[in-house]
Amino acid sequence: RSDFISNVCDDFYPWGKGAMEAILNFETSLDVSQLDRVVGFLSSGTPAEIKQAQEVLTKFQEHPNAWQRVDLILQTSSSTHTKFFALQVLEKVINFRWKILPQEQRLGIRDFIVNFIINMSKDEASLLAHKVLIHKLNHTLVQILKQDWPQNWPNFVSDLVGSSKASDALCENNLHILKLLSEEVFDFSSGQMTEAKVSQLKTTLNQEFALIFELCQSVLLTSQNVNLLTGTLQTLLKFLNWIPIGYIFETQLIATLITRFLPAPAFRNHVLRCLTEIGSVDTKGKYEDTFVALFHGLMSQVVVILPLPADEEAIFASYIPKLYSEGSEEVENFISNLGIFFSTFFKLRLRLLENQPSTASQVIVAHKYLIGISNVDHKEIFKTCIEYWLWLAEDVFSSWKGFQPFTFASSFSANSHRRNAYSQIFSSCRRTMIKKMVKPEEVIIVEDENGEITKEYMVDVDAQQMYQSMRELLVFLTHLDYEDTESIMLDKLAAQVDRTEWSWHNLNTLCWAIGSISGAMSEDDEKRFLVAVIKDLLGLCEMMRGKENKAVIASNIMYVVGQYPRFLKAHWKFLKTVVIKLFEFMHETFPGVQEMAVDTFLKICKQCKEKFVVLQAGDTVTFLEELLGDLRKVTSDLDPAQRHVFFEGAGLMVSAAERSVQEPLIHKLMEMPNQAWQEILAKASQSMEQLREQIVMRELANTLKTNVRVCRAIGHPFIVQLRVIFGHLMTLYKMYSGMITGEVSTHGVQATKYSHVRYMRIIKREILRLIQEFLEKSEEPEYVTSTFLPPLLEAVLLDYKNSCPDARDAQVLSLMAVIVSKLQALLVPEVGRILDATVEPTLQMITKNFEDFPEHRINFFRLLRELNSHCFPTFLTAVQQSKVIMDSIVWAFKHTERNIAETGLTVLHDFLRNVLQSEVATPFHQAFFISLVNDLFVVLTDTMHKTGFKMQCQVLQHMIQVVSSGRITAPLSTQQPPGMDNGTFVQQYLLSMLSAFPNLTRRQIEIFVKGLFDLKDDLKTFKTHIRDFLVQLREFSSQDNAELYDDEREAELARRKEAVRARLEAVPGLQIPVPPNQREDPNWEVAMA
Repeated sequence: RSDFISNVCDDFYPWGKGAMEAILNFETSLDVSQLDRVVGFLSSGTPAEIKQAQEVLTKFQEHPNAWQRVDLILQTSSSTHTKFFALQVLEKVINFRWKILPQEQRLGIRDFIVNFIINMSKDEASLLAHKVLIHKLNHTLVQILKQDWPQNWPNFVSDLVGSSKASDALCENNLHILKLLSEEVFDFSSGQMTEAKVSQLKTTLNQEFALIFELCQSVLLTSQNVNLLTGTLQTLLKFLNWIPIGYIFETQLIATLITRFLPAPAFRNHVLRCLTEIGSVDTKGKYEDTFVALFHGLMSQVVVILPLPADEEAIFASYIPKLYSEGSEEVENFISNLGIFFSTFFKLRLRLLENQPSTASQVIVAHKYLIGISNVDHKEIFKTCIEYWLWLAEDVFSSWKGFQPFTFASSFSANSHRRNAYSQIFSSCRRTMIKKMVKPEEVIIVEDENGEITKEYMVDVDAQQMYQSMRELLVFLTHLDYEDTESIMLDKLAAQVDRTEWSWHNLNTLCWAIGSISGAMSEDDEKRFLVAVIKDLLGLCEMMRGKENKAVIASNIMYVVGQYPRFLKAHWKFLKTVVIKLFEFMHETFPGVQEMAVDTFLKICKQCKEKFVVLQAGDTVTFLEELLGDLRKVTSDLDPAQRHVFFEGAGLMVSAAERSVQEPLIHKLMEMPNQAWQEILAKASQSMEQLREQIVMRELANTLKTNVRVCRAIGHPFIVQLRVIFGHLMTLYKMYSGMITGEVSTHGVQATKYSHVRYMRIIKREILRLIQEFLEKSEEPEYVTSTFLPPLLEAVLLDYKNSCPDARDAQVLSLMAVIVSKLQALLVPEVGRILDATVEPTLQMITKNFEDFPEHRINFFRLLRELNSHCFPTFLTAVQQSKVIMDSIVWAFKHTERNIAETGLTVLHDFLRNVLQSEVATPFHQAFFISLVNDLFVVLTDTMHKTGFKMQCQVLQHMIQVVSSGRITAPLSTQQPPGMDNGTFVQQYLLSMLSAFPNLTRRQIEIFVKGLFDLKDDLKTFKTHIRDFLVQLREFSSQDNAELYDDEREAELARRKEAVRARLEAVPGLQIPVPPNQREDPNWEVAMA
């Protein structure tokens, strides 16, 4: 005991060493007042007192007998925080040691908690005064229930229901316990309990629900206690998604909710949530009359609670938003919950309600409410409404035209009655979506919170998801009535031109909406519409004064034209006019205009590049040839980052030309960059010191970036340019490598952080990026191997190996991975050289911790993956010669970074399968099998590696299949008894290894190990078996283990993705006409400095 205390008592404690000793002395009675004082320091002490209090409390909590003092603390402590602390101690015992406690101790704990809860819940005053603590006690009781019920506590439900008659307060708390139990079993059980235990609890709850329902029904029909009724409704809400449906649809529950509780303001929000849950219940086509009656009854109440005015415009424009903004929190919640109810209920029951005379007209009224709710200024409410409107528009469209091959038609089909019925609703919906349209990713000119126009590069992921949904909605609404869509948009544009509704916001949202419906009209309608839009926008640009106004209009012109590639392709003169207008905008210096101009130019080039290399009627040269002759003038006002984007667009034009004429076009395109290149080389020939000047290095880096972008656009034909500069690239690479080495030797490792050295490293990196970009698109591997590879490896590998860690560039490893992938067998003679230069130097960098050099880690393990896939025999030889490569794979899958760990597991899995087919399978498994099993279980039982669960199981399954198949006949270990086969030995080894977990019994481990071998041939059951084992471990049982189900979610996502793809292809306009360009950081120099 004295040793235990002395470990914590070395420092001075402000409340006295003796007091601290008394708290941690488990041989004497506890002074609870001293414990209250220590806990109090956590919230009111000095930093030193807080730290010391945490140390004492941690020691107390970790003591194996601490739980035996919980009853004393709960009964005598004057601090709620101390009581919470005591319950935390008790919950650890319940979660991790409950099964090994003697039966009488478990019963004692259980009875104490039950009696304590009953005592504190005896009346309303006590329940309210101790509300937070009682909630914690309830949670503790539920943890006991998860362990003991039903087998060791079969009368729990009947006892609970029976005790509820004692008082309203006790009844209210008992219902809260049932609510918590329902959540634990049906909402939070995945990954927290074994599947067998979850199934048992669900079955028992269903079997005993009659008693619970009787209690709830009694309260709802007879009680006048508002708190009790509220608690009952909240508890009922948690039951509705799992209880036998007869309790919902064959009783008076729905009628009671609508007639007794919906009219009462105190209950109506709880009722709406319950009705929403009821509406979501899958009844397999039964109880349709009940659903109709539910909707009819609810609408009869809603029109009284929120009566709609006679003025239709007020309904759609401002009535409900006004009620929301001026109402109480209850009103706000009611409007929000009403929107959720309608959107949820209609998705499942709309066709049923449309076909009933009693509800058909109410359906239209409900949609009028939804229009008003959609106009409420609340993002989450609006997102819910968008989701529903998209579903409705798509549903009506599919019932009208279906998803068979689409043809535009002006006449209505026989199935147009739903389309006509919702025409007014959809017209209002169009106006709402146009008014509230979200900014697309491509638009960077925005109005900030101060009402000023500025440029924005930060992408709002949530906003882009909203934009995509709104875009799809407007596409369907356009298909349903393109004339109304066109009329609304042109009317709103006219109001911008005549300035009756002019504002930056109104113009922006309108143009974003116009751009979103590209492809949703017939070509003739689209031509008429777009010509009118662009004509008005150009006229507005000429008419408006002020740079900010012109910038906003220019931004919208560029966005709109960039969204209509089909129209541009079909109308050359318009396309040419648009591009020339973009060239004009490239000289406009207002922030954001030039960026959008080059961005739009690149988008157009991606979609219409063929048009620029064809000789058009009336022209003497192609547009590309004309552009190449005027490059310097067009790009004169662009900054380097904008010029890179422009050159990529021009490169795309070149890529569309015939291969036979591409070479002179490439030379002409690269004249400007090559001229800058030659000027730099000329300076270097006069004095090598010129290459150290930052202005020279900046120009050199920008020239290289231009080459990278052009190479990306042109692909393999870029070889004509690469031949010209390749020798100089290698010379520069070596020169800058030497300069960096000299700086490091003179000034130490910190020299790599100097600005001029960073410029040197950027130049080296851009050289590597250029070569990698070319190799990825190369079509002549033999030529690359013989011409480019030898000088490249000579310049790069030795420099990487000999440089200090901070000067090694991760791009080298990325380049080597691409080289292996492209050249494959041609690279075999050089594999040893690559491994020698990269493996040990990189491992020295990345094995010191899990944080430093993240790019090196990712690229290094990608390199190993490519070597394993394409050069396995040579790679295997290297593994046999050096254990360090195998160690590096193990290090990878032990990494806490998900993508690195998954890459390591993938490499290991592929490597083991390849090894099994080789001649060295037996010696390899003898050398590595047992250690790999150890390492796999290290990550399997480590909560930091839950995301790799699927691949961990696949690797383990493969290894168990190997030893079970008898493929490896020699003993796996020198410790293996003579005559024992490998399968039996591995089972015995696992039994011994897993015995290290103290909270697992020998029987649990035996069942788990046997299951590994019995279930090895079915991956799904194999994973479930391992998952259930992990849930029993102390480390996993109290955590969110959702990652253990990642593979199931990924499979579901893949199915959804395929369904989305088919859906997008079925309806014109749904697919984004031009994906946004990937932007490089325009401030790379600032970031580097």
